[in-house]
Amino acid sequence: MRILSVRGALPEHCYPQEQITDSFAAIMMGENVNRAVVDRFHRNACVETRHTAIPLEEYAGLGDFGASNDAFIAAGVQLGARAVVDALKAVDLAPDDVDLLVSATVTGLAVPSLDARVAALTGMRDDVVRVPIVGLGCVAGAAGVARLHDYLVGHPDAVAVLMSVELCSLTLQRDDTSVANLVASGLFGDGTAAVVAVGARRAAQLATGDAPQPEVLASRSRLYPDSERTMGWDVGAGGLKIVLDSQVPDVVRRYVGEDVRRFLADHDLGHDDIEWYVAHPGGPKVLEALEDALEVDREALGMTWDSLRRIGNLSSASVLHVLADTLADRPPRPGSYGLMLAMGPGFCSELVLLRAAA
Repeated sequence: MRILSVRGALPEHCYPQEQITDSFAAIMMGENVNRAVVDRFHRNACVETRHTAIPLEEYAGLGDFGASNDAFIAAGVQLGARAVVDALKAVDLAPDDVDLLVSATVTGLAVPSLDARVAALTGMRDDVVRVPIVGLGCVAGAAGVARLHDYLVGHPDAVAVLMSVELCSLTLQRDDTSVANLVASGLFGDGTAAVVAVGARRAAQLATGDAPQPEVLASRSRLYPDSERTMGWDVGAGGLKIVLDSQVPDVVRRYVGEDVRRFLADHDLGHDDIEWYVAHPGGPKVLEALEDALEVDREALGMTWDSLRRIGNLSSASVLHVLADTLADRPPRPGSYGLMLAMGPGFCSELVLLRAAA
């Protein structure tokens, strides 16, 4: 499988972290929380700016889960469609060229799913295969790329698209003073992304061109034991209440390094063969743990740190933004190996072995 293009789309509403902190503390939480605690958590997130699905002043008017979810569908369909169309246009493809559309989200509910709505809005064929992925959370960007690969191995002439839609701001709970909610309020942003990929026979008919178009060689999923409450949602009358255990960095340090070593060894590769990394920006402590697990310095995950600073953690869309930034701003050496990786609810991880087109 070859990745032809990756594009992200962000809401037009963009604010510095300090303004979001002010809004969250005053409008969302009021007197329910210590402002100094909110300030500390938001500073520690290492985020400078974030985008929101709706203007900050409109969040106070979202009275219940239904209103938040309606906003999720309205904004998500438009932003998701924009990312998909932009990614297709970048490689001279149209929506009716798409054979498979995979959608990933964990920040809202839609039936028909977002992929059905985007397919109709953009003009995809009526026989497009749709695969909605709901519930994988932050890992779904990497897992979605892996699932494209699985499909395209068996359909080498096909065009496949992954669309990630995550509007995290619409899930924040105003009556939840837990550490998890306060951390999330300073870390997560809103955004979408799309990946266009083709199978081996279709790729052989295409000119690589100047833009990097990495190949996906293999992937591996890992579900960790006794970790169900590490990350996820508790679903209640008020909507999606975040579950986020402080032990996430410890889980990363315990498992991910050995997972990567075994995965690479199965493909006759080692640590020194990986020249570039595309990692999900889970947060500062998670990234530091990942650096320890991978035995790399901060520069190796520099694109991930930069994405966290500029737009925050976009759940499943984040690793795709990091991939887009890497291909655009730091193109890998032709023939070099890269590793995409992300973690999410389960608790789980997904590893994707990439190779820059020669």
